[in-house]
Amino acid sequence: MLATSVLLNKDLLPDDCIDASDQLMTTLLLGRAGGSERLYSNIDRLRPGAKSCKFHSHSLQEEFFIVIRGRGILRLGDKTYQICEGSCFSKPAGKGIAHQFINDSDEMLEILDVGIPDPNDVIEYPDERVTYRKAEGKAYKDGKVLATWSSDPNS
Repeated sequence: MLATSVLLNKDLLPDDCIDASDQLMTTLLLGRAGGSERLYSNIDRLRPGAKSCKFHSHSLQEEFFIVIRGRGILRLGDKTYQICEGSCFSKPAGKGIAHQFINDSDEMLEILDVGIPDPNDVIEYPDERVTYRKAEGKAYKDGKVLATWSSDPNS
């Protein structure tokens, strides 16, 4: 992590601030690169066909999103929206509002994702009926610990 108050260029980040572990999505960890201590600020780059995450909601993590390039689909609560550059929304914590971005276009979709994580956050994945307890590092379904569950949306 770099020192605080560093002027950066998103296209020149150090390798440890780029998560390219998913073949369909790359995340630029801008907040980490800039020395942020509480706030995260990421750019998610979704290739055609990619999902940003599994459909989920947070108990304690508030988030804000804005599409900075491309177009795609946003699942938000019980609705689906077509999104494009400039589309934005906030997701207050603890409201049970699940979300997921899907790139159904043939171009890159880039989303700025900003939030305040909480180590005691509980994440609900309604499509799978899975609950992930961040403090424990464990996922549950029907009250039982899942040994082999992953939050990776593109696997």
